[in-house]
Amino acid sequence: MPLLPCIEKEPQTSANASVIWLHGLGADGNDFAPIIPELKLPLQMAVRFVFPNAPSIPITINGGYVMPAWYDITEMDIERKVDAGQLIESAEKVRLLIDREIDRGIASDRIVLAGFSQGGAVAYQAALTHMYPLAGLMCLSTYFATKDTITPNSANKQIPIKICHGTRDPMVSVQQGKLAHERLVEMGYAVDYSEYPMEHAVCPQEIADISNWLQKVLS
Repeated sequence: MPLLPCIEKEPQTSANASVIWLHGLGADGNDFAPIIPELKLPLQMAVRFVFPNAPSIPITINGGYVMPAWYDITEMDIERKVDAGQLIESAEKVRLLIDREIDRGIASDRIVLAGFSQGGAVAYQAALTHMYPLAGLMCLSTYFATKDTITPNSANKQIPIKICHGTRDPMVSVQQGKLAHERLVEMGYAVDYSEYPMEHAVCPQEIADISNWLQKVLS
């Protein structure tokens, strides 16, 4: 399986941690790169940011229109029916990026997986099933698509999880974020859950909270 093409942002000194950040439906790896300076992370953290590009595939809910996506979405109800096989395949591609970071000298427990919207659903699957402990899982304006079928790996039973969601989100309702939080707590995970008065986006307070959380889990 070939590696996904990625946009990478290197720190000023040799990287000692990595954040692999997955974009949402119809976007690409450039989507969240501009946020890095806004995080105002201390230079000594030396974090490499990796923004993979999803392949372009037909999306059923958009009339079969081809666009960058981690998996097909077939229905937009509250449970949001998705192509689980494609989602799991995307999670496996993310796993290869984790392996590459390890090959480049970053310990697995210094790697954070993050995802926005569709990318967050893949991040849930990839992080919670990973066979080595990761530094953290950050899921933004997203949903836990595989919450009823996932088989978690005990290696990440203690993984710190950060969920952020907008209360006015018209694309992925805040109820989806709450359902993910509830399911994770049922499964025994510790979750830091935050809501913001925003739509399907990010906001300054959220960015500040993300920065604080990253500094905590990568300290």
